[in-house]
Amino acid sequence: MNILITGIHGFVGSNLVIALREYHTLYGLDITAPEKEGVVKTFSWKDIETTSFPMQQLPKFDAIIHLAGKAHDTKNRSASQVYFDINTGLTQKIFDFFLESSAKKFIFFSSVKAAADSVVGDMLTEDVIPTPVGPYGESKIAAESYIKEHFILPTTSSGYLPPLNSPVNRGKTTSPEEENVRYSDKRVYILRPCMIHGPGNKGNLNLLYNVVKKGIPWPLGDFENKRSFTSIDNLCYVVEGLLTKDVASGIYHMGDDEALSTNELIALMCEAMGKEPHIWKMNRKMMEGCAGLGTLLHLPLNTERLRKLTENYVVSNEKIKSALGIDRMPVRAADGIMKTIRSF
Repeated sequence: MNILITGIHGFVGSNLVIALREYHTLYGLDITAPEKEGVVKTFSWKDIETTSFPMQQLPKFDAIIHLAGKAHDTKNRSASQVYFDINTGLTQKIFDFFLESSAKKFIFFSSVKAAADSVVGDMLTEDVIPTPVGPYGESKIAAESYIKEHFILPTTSSGYLPPLNSPVNRGKTTSPEEENVRYSDKRVYILRPCMIHGPGNKGNLNLLYNVVKKGIPWPLGDFENKRSFTSIDNLCYVVEGLLTKDVASGIYHMGDDEALSTNELIALMCEAMGKEPHIWKMNRKMMEGCAGLGTLLHLPLNTERLRKLTENYVVSNEKIKSALGIDRMPVRAADGIMKTIRSF
């Protein structure tokens, strides 16, 4: 397959190149366009934005993987509009290009966290009604909405059927059924991974690792929370499956099979470093009281931060496994975490 990967120089893009280059012909699209092993050519956004080289003059692709986006800024230094310009506006341009191109498959990387900042109930499934918090989540869900307005993601395997007021149909005399025929050979996937990790990743796991490495005790051992993670190896496996198998269009959540607690994460980190874990099981009620006091006094540990550190966030991957016809992901959660930690 000829595959275009946007954001190809990022963490996920670089890993996808390694996973896909043996059996597919890869092209890239990114802010800069240096050569990359296993990639025929990488185009830069700057070149494509000019009228002399529109996107329609790109090579013919069988599939487009849209990774490019503005990541969540945990320090809140980015202006809100930047998220919408990149996560929403850029996605609109790429998706419009896909609809008019010969490409048959489109994979958009959204985010579980963008759809739901917290989990109500035991597990987060694709049935959740998106409630994004902040410009990152809002811009990602706005991009999802644009895709769904232009290409209705079926609740069954019946395929694409846009409503009469869809932008696809505005100003046209064609019926939704006729448009259904037009796009019946295309597949669109909105993939919502939870926290992605792997060698080379500089995310929150790295921050926790540095705390553990310094020997700082973890005082919240009395909170037995469970969180889902996504190993980059499992993610690449799923993308390969979406590219090569006849999977119905739709929204798919992505995570490893097993959820892990923060205590388990710290134990794995210490095992990788050959250290004894320092997990203090401070009284839960006492820590909640301290956090409440921290909220009043504007201290680092407050009620909201305590919730973020100790909440359950378990994501179901049953729908994507069923679609791919598998019972388990190839990499166990603990093994994937250990591989990431050892790379630190």
